[in-house]
Amino acid sequence: MSALSRDDVAHLAGLARIDLSEAELDRMVGELGVILESVAKVQEVAAGDIEPMSHPLPITNVTRPDVVRPSLGAQAVLAAAPEQEQQRFSVPRILAED
Repeated sequence: MSALSRDDVAHLAGLARIDLSEAELDRMVGELGVILESVAKVQEVAAGDIEPMSHPLPITNVTRPDVVRPSLGAQAVLAAAPEQEQQRFSVPRILAED
């Protein structure tokens, strides 16, 4: 990988619409260079015989089967409501109409 130049960093800063001072540009050349070197090392390690994975540990789904079971009907639920209106729960208004 070619070395990162100060002009490259200035170009990237312009694309990101980041205004960097001269000192910041000089510092970012080194910092971005270290990042690029680290990425290059990771790319060297990744081998073609390793299966891609989404998680480093095996995980399983812990959901239960979707089984239809009897539940309360609308009338039984609304019977326990303090107030109801048009077969729905009636609650106090918390927002004013504008």
